[in-house]
Amino acid sequence: MHDTNTAKGAGRPRSAEKDAAILRAALELLASHGYTRMSLSQVAAAAQVSKSTIHLRWKTKADLVTAALEAMRMTEAPPATGDTRTDLVAILRDFAGTVERVRGMALIGTCLAEEAHTPELLALLRERTVLPRRALLRQVLEQARARGEIREDADLEAAVSALLGPFYADYMAGRGGRREWAEQTVDLILAGLHASGG
Repeated sequence: MHDTNTAKGAGRPRSAEKDAAILRAALELLASHGYTRMSLSQVAAAAQVSKSTIHLRWKTKADLVTAALEAMRMTEAPPATGDTRTDLVAILRDFAGTVERVRGMALIGTCLAEEAHTPELLALLRERTVLPRRALLRQVLEQARARGEIREDADLEAAVSALLGPFYADYMAGRGGRREWAEQTVDLILAGLHASGG
């Protein structure tokens, strides 16, 4: 006889505010503690909810963390402009900003190191953040190909990997954090994909 906000239900989360608080707390703890040292109890305390409230929404820590990353993805990127270079640079800058805000390189390392023991962490990260980001880049390249800006026979999956790769390579080489990396990467890849004039 109670409304859906107070009735015990089997199903959807009852409060968007609680969801947002939990996701925000998870991201803050991920950034400050790292994946292995953060716990669902810490998230519950920071979000001022019970641990069971978290478990109603997300099954595991991996589920929660990757859902939080998914919710954050592309939140600060400007809308698409239709200009290939501008849109690719915006996607790459948002990607770099996201990784830096949540200590993402450490999370990626954890995902790889824990793959044998916690395979769902890498699988969920791939499904919720890696593949959607790749799809955004591919969509911009497909539109550019349709406009005749890049070669018809261009391997777009290889191009997407080539767009993202320099971020990781620079980080490993101690060159991370260069603001101009996105522009330089896009210019290099577009030069290689450019449709040759007749």
